[in-house]
Amino acid sequence: MTPVDGTGSGVPGTDADPALVDAARLPGVPDQFQRLWTPHRMAYIQAGPEVLRKECPFCEASRKSDEDGLIVFRGRTAYALLNLFPYNSGHLLICPYRHIATYDQATEAEVAEIGLLTQQGMRVLRQVSRCDGFNIGMNQGHVAGAGVDEHLHQHIVPRWGSDANFFPIIAKTKALPQLLGDVRRVVFDAWNA
Repeated sequence: MTPVDGTGSGVPGTDADPALVDAARLPGVPDQFQRLWTPHRMAYIQAGPEVLRKECPFCEASRKSDEDGLIVFRGRTAYALLNLFPYNSGHLLICPYRHIATYDQATEAEVAEIGLLTQQGMRVLRQVSRCDGFNIGMNQGHVAGAGVDEHLHQHIVPRWGSDANFFPIIAKTKALPQLLGDVRRVVFDAWNA
């Protein structure tokens, strides 16, 4: 941690970010807690159990610019975008453009492209984030855990051997070390290189 006076890291042998401030030197009563600031999650928290939407978010995303829709790649029948409420940094979704609810309603061309984009997404995420593995899957229907059950989408969640901690289990909180815009830019650039 960098002292408020900016004279160094305060920790011998480290090159800490000079913008960090040792919390023990700030006003108030210091304690042993480390704070994880994730203000971008307030939109999700304030929305309650239903995400704020009037239309299908995947149909809306495909009509937006790539940047505004968090889209990293557009195919012929399907596209890849970042999850607005990710489980991990780089959490991708592969969606058909067509508004269908379940995998058995997809055409052969959609199934093939969803599979191809899933493979490409894995390769890109492995390249840019050096993840150790993936969780891949589809929750179809509200009863099966689909947050958006009216539009088919496949999840690709990158995982690292060191990404497990107590937050998801005890506090129902997930630490995300990167902002969505930064992740989108890196994944988009690598995918479209």
